[in-house]
Amino acid sequence: MQDRGSACIAVDAMGSDKGPAEVVAAVAAALKDYTSIAPILLVGQEEVLAPLVENANLIDHPKLSIQHASQIVDMEDKPLKAMKQKKDSSMAVAIELVKEGRAAVVVSCGNTGTLMASGTIRLRTMEGIERPALATVMPRQEGHFVLIDAGANPSARPEHLVHNAVLGSAYCQHVLGTKNPRVGLMTIGTEEGKGNETTNAANDLLKSIPKIINYHGPIEGFQLFENVVDVVVCDGFTGNVILKTSESLFKCLFKDFLGGEIKKNPVRQLGYLFSKGAYDAIRFQLNPERYGGAPLLGIKGNILKAHGSSNREALKSAIRIANEIITKNLNSQITSNIAQVNRIISPPLT
Repeated sequence: MQDRGSACIAVDAMGSDKGPAEVVAAVAAALKDYTSIAPILLVGQEEVLAPLVENANLIDHPKLSIQHASQIVDMEDKPLKAMKQKKDSSMAVAIELVKEGRAAVVVSCGNTGTLMASGTIRLRTMEGIERPALATVMPRQEGHFVLIDAGANPSARPEHLVHNAVLGSAYCQHVLGTKNPRVGLMTIGTEEGKGNETTNAANDLLKSIPKIINYHGPIEGFQLFENVVDVVVCDGFTGNVILKTSESLFKCLFKDFLGGEIKKNPVRQLGYLFSKGAYDAIRFQLNPERYGGAPLLGIKGNILKAHGSSNREALKSAIRIANEIITKNLNSQITSNIAQVNRIISPPLT
């Protein structure tokens, strides 16, 4: 099988906790259900993938190819060591396909640290951006919001937070379809001067670019899941803590707290049966996998990180988002907005 051109989706078939069979099943579902999907390059060990592709009746599919890669990045691998010793891994080869222009976006469930480091080093950041940012979609009242940065850049300067705002706003608008998304800066109070030196400086800079993003102002933690903003801007340390804490809380509420209370007596169990539809709907809304994955924004190329334990439905959703990134030409939108922002917040010396 050969690759089908530059507007391809390179899918890392070997990085999933559930194994390559689950990835192939997701690709099969995406090819079946999304008629306008871009061609897919399935990257991994051909001797493993070819039988799976044949069993899925995809061996002659016009939009599917296999790109052989002999190695696998394990979840325990350290990023720099994996980059040096596993240059023919499915992850490395998928990223190289984007660098060479043979693919437009990588979808991977693999080792997050290695994926972020490899993507940043191999593809480099866009002109005008110093640090990439990881965007993740989280549920809130009446929909969802984009959290950025969710872990790529733990220590951020004010201008990095401004760039995060531009990146998150572009993704929310052009890929997720939110018209004129409201952008909020995560801090410890909505009053002017309530945050630390970095957030206060970032707040001043964000107020200076009203024609580029729809800046709502500072927001506090208790506003996260209310319908207040569509994009929440923070540094990667804060964002990763928010993400992991929220996921743990959602899981604990439904699996441990609610499940334990329901089982305490027959009356509650009967009530649960009558309310099961409502509980299932809430569980679906709070499931992070329904949003498909988290893009690493601000690099010369596109990388979409899915959960390591993603099932075929979550991976299918990630492939759909990857296709949207290609279709909407996200990076050209970001490049234009970043250039405008930098002229305002970092004017050239005269």
